Amino acid sequence: MQVLPLRLSPYAWKKLLFWRDFDVTEVGGFGISAPDDLLLVQDISLVRQKCSEVTVKFDDQAVADHFDDYVDLGYEVERFARIWIHTHPGNSASPSSTDEETFARCFGNSDWALMLILAQGGETYARLALNAGPGGNVMLPVEIDFSRPMPASEEQDWEQEYLDSVTEECLFQPRQEEEGRKLRAAAHTPQRPVKQLDDDWMYDPFFSSERLEVAGERF
Repeated sequence: MQVLPLRLSPYAWKKLLFWRDFDVTEVGGFGISAPDDLLLVQDISLVRQKCSEVTVKFDDQAVADHFDDYVDLGYEVERFARIWIHTHPGNSASPSSTDEETFARCFGNSDWALMLILAQGGETYARLALNAGPGGNVMLPVEIDFSRPMPASEEQDWEQEYLDSVTEECLFQPRQEEEGRKLRAAAHTPQRPVKQLDDDWMYDPFFSSERLEVAGERF
C-alpha cells in the first residue's frame, strides 16, 4: 500500500524551524491544511500555551478562539483542527507518554488526526490516527513541498506570535535553586549554617486533564 507523505510548504517549514529554535522549551500549534489537500500544511497557528522542556499545554479558551476564528473565515474543521504539531528540544522526535496521552484525549473523538513532532536535532515523527471504523495508525514520511510558492520570511511577526502565545512553565526545579533561595532569604541570620547543595531534580510534569467541547466535538 502506498503511503502518502505529510507535506509542509516552505513557508510553514521555515516558520516551524523558527519557533523550534526560539527557546529551549517545546512549542505547539495547529497545522493549517490546503483546501484541496489535507496532508499539505500551508501554515501553522499558535494558541496561548504553557510550555516546558517536556510538555505543551494549550489554554482551553485559546483553543475555542482558534476554532471560532477559522470557522468565521470559512474554513472546514478538518483544515485547522486535525494536525497537532509540536517540537522537542532534544534529538529524538519519538512521542513521550504525555504526548500519547494528549493526542488520545484531545483528538481521539475525531474521525482522523495527525501528530507531527520536529526535534531540535532535525528528526521528524508523523503518525496518522484513523479513529473511524476499524481504526488504526499509519506512519507518514515528512516532506517539504518546494513546488509551492515560497513567500518572504516574516521573522518579526513569527517572534511576536510566539511571545503573545507561549509562556514558559518550569516543571523541573533544581534543588540547588530551591536551597539557594532559602539561603538568600536567611542572609540576615548569619548563625544559620550553610548546607551543602546538590543537583537533584524535583517535581514531576503536570498536564491539565480538562476537556473542551467545541462545535459538538470534544477537544
